[in-house]
Parts: sequence; structure tokens; C-alpha cells
Amino acid sequence: MSRQQGSIIVKKVKKGSHAHHGGAWKIAYADFVTAMMAFFLLLWLINMTTPEQKEGLANYFAPPNISESTSGSGGAMGGRAMDDEGAMTSSVESNGIAAVDGQSRDSSARGAGNVREGATAEKDSAFDLSASDPQMFHSAAASIRQAWEALPDITEMSDNLIVEVTENGLDIQIVEQRGRPMFQEGSKYPYEWMRGAIAAVAPTLQRLPNQIRVSGHTAAGTVYSNPAYGAWELSSDRANTVRSLLGEFGLSDDHIHSVVGRASSDPFFANDPYLAANERIRITVINEPSPIPLNMAP
Repeated sequence: MSRQQGSIIVKKVKKGSHAHHGGAWKIAYADFVTAMMAFFLLLWLINMTTPEQKEGLANYFAPPNISESTSGSGGAMGGRAMDDEGAMTSSVESNGIAAVDGQSRDSSARGAGNVREGATAEKDSAFDLSASDPQMFHSAAASIRQAWEALPDITEMSDNLIVEVTENGLDIQIVEQRGRPMFQEGSKYPYEWMRGAIAAVAPTLQRLPNQIRVSGHTAAGTVYSNPAYGAWELSSDRANTVRSLLGEFGLSDDHIHSVVGRASSDPFFANDPYLAANERIRITVINEPSPIPLNMAP
């Protein structure tokens, strides 16, 4: 007897799949992680910065408005006007307190004010540069940076110009860079861009009650054709040329403390005295008042 075989039925069940979500969430998550890294890095930098460094950064990015011009349009004045006597009618000091009509308010709290240096408007000062003012050098440094930023081709010469506040006072240095020398080779005569940088510094130095020291420096290893004229003579002549240029652009002789040539005895980079940047001009505002008031007539 034959066995009848039955048919086998196979049922396949298709399960529905979820829609593809894409990778947008990965980009958002990466942005979030990057932002958190930047935030914690900022916190770390703030924690590692000293109060003096924070103060210097604040003064650099928010410099006082300084100008001797009677025009209030553009420039360092930022649209503010000046009265007929030359004092600013509306200005904001470095600590955020306003000065009105050129009159100083509570100098112990503000640390800055307006000082009259002459009978004419051209000689009036837009900020207090008292030797006892702890903010004096920061204000002066900000003023010098503003003057340099107004120079043509400032981007090309920015590496040559250095101004910083030290415990000894205010250091202004113009250093040589390869491809952009300060003076003609072996000469005391500066190039035109060097004259412009010195001219921009002179008005601020004239407002300061402190005296200044001008020193010339050369790099080691230079060979001079004249055995009677070497690094000491050249650095001294260059320093004296800078002093003469400062006087030409407004700095009186009673501000000069000394003019010296240092040759290669004080390199900018002590570990490599042969670098071109060791050849420089250094203008130091001495951190002590003049023994004789600068405005005192003989």
C-alpha cells in the first residue's frame, strides 16, 4: 500500500526595519565636545594667568582714548569731541570711570586724570601721566601701540616693534629682522620706516614726567672694514641718532637721561648673540621721577 506524502508549506515572515536616522547627531555631538574642550581650556588659561597679566591684557584691548587733535572724528578719539582748552569733554578711563570737563575725580580711585602741561591746547595732556600713577606705563604703552598701528605697512614691520611694561619701567625696542634692516649697512642713518616708528613714539614720551635712556645694540660676529670704527662706535652713533630724531619729533632734551652704545654686550637672545634680532634700539622709560621737574624753567 502506497503512502501519500503531504505538501510542505513554508511561511516567511518579513519584519519591518527602522528608518535610517543619518549621521547628523554625530556632527552635533562633535561640536558639543569641541565647545566643552574650548571652555575648559579657557578656564585653565584664566586660572594660570596672574593678576598683572590680566591687567595688561585688559589695558591692551581697551586702551584709553588719547589724542592731541582738536578734531573728534575717527582715530583714537572715537568720535569724542574736545573743548577749546584741549581737554577731553567725555572720556572713559582704563578702569571704566568717566572724566568730565577735564577735571580729575578722586585720583586715588581712578588712577588717571587730565594734566595741564602748557598754556596752549597743543601741550595739554589727554590723560594723567603722574610718576606715582601705577597705570601710567600701561597707558603709555597703549598709546604707543595705537600710534604704531596707524603707521602705513604696519603688518610688515609689526615683528620689529616691541613695547612692554617691566618692573624697571617701560621698554620700547625696535629690533632688526632679516629682510627688514633698521639702518643702512654699517651706517648710523636709519631707513624711512624706522624714522616713522621713532616719530610715533616721541609725543607720548614727551607727556611722561620720567626720563628715558636710549641704547644702541649690535649683533655679534659683524666684521668692520675700518679697525678704528667698530661695534661700540656704531651702536653709540645709532643711539645718538635716535635721540636726535626723538628731539626732532617733539621730545625735549630734559627728558634724556643717557645715550649709550652697548655693542654686542647685551644681546636680545643671550643663547644666540649672532641673530639679527640682537641688533636693535632700546628706549627705556626709567621707573622713577626726574630729580628736577621737567617743566621748571631755569
